[in-house]
Amino acid sequence: MLQILLAEDHDVTRQGMRWVLEAEENWKVCGEASSGRDAVALAASSTPDVAILDMTMPELNGVEATRQIAKVSPATKVLIFTMHESEQLVRDALSAGAQGYVLKSEQSKVLVEAVTAVSRGTRYLSGRLSKSRGEPVWTRSGPPTPVRSLTPREREITQLLAEGKTNWCIAKILGISINTVETHRGNVMHKLGLESIVELVRYAIRNDLVVK
Repeated sequence: MLQILLAEDHDVTRQGMRWVLEAEENWKVCGEASSGRDAVALAASSTPDVAILDMTMPELNGVEATRQIAKVSPATKVLIFTMHESEQLVRDALSAGAQGYVLKSEQSKVLVEAVTAVSRGTRYLSGRLSKSRGEPVWTRSGPPTPVRSLTPREREITQLLAEGKTNWCIAKILGISINTVETHRGNVMHKLGLESIVELVRYAIRNDLVVK
C-alpha cells in the first residue's frame, strides 16, 4: 500500500487531490495538513512513502517543509504540487530534496504519473518545466538571490514575520527565546537590505514565501 501525505492549505483542492489519488489501486492518503509545519510533524509521525506539498503554505513554505521532511523522514519522497512555475522555485525545491515538481494547471493524470515516478525514486517535472524531456530548465545557472543567503532558521522567521506573527508568537512556535527571534530578525533585515516589516512583507510576497 502506497502511503501518501497531502499538504495543501485549501480544503477543496486537498479533497479533490485525495479523490484522484485514492482512485488508484493500493494508494492511501495517510494524513492531511493545511500548513507546512503540520506537514513536517505528520511526516515524522507517519513516515509516508510520498509527501505532496503545496509551495505556499502558512507557517512553513514548501521548500522549507521539504528540507525538514528530508531530515525527519529521509525515506519519504517529496513532490511539490503548485501553481508557481518560477525556475528559481524549482531549483530551490530540488536542492532542498524534492523528487518532483508538478504544476496544478496540469491534468490530474499528470499528478498520478508524478506520484508513481517519485515513489520509485525517479525525478519528475511537469512537461512545461522542461525544454525537452530529461532536460529541465532548472539546470541553467543564475545569479544567487538574497533569500538564498539566509539560513533555514532565518527563512522560517522571514515567513512568520511576513505572515504578521509577533516575536513572542514566533518564539512559541519555534521553541526559542524572544531574544533569539530578535537576533534572527535583525540578521534577516540586514541580509535582505530591508528597513521595515512592510518591506519584508512585500519581499516575501514577491519571492513566493507566503500565501497570497
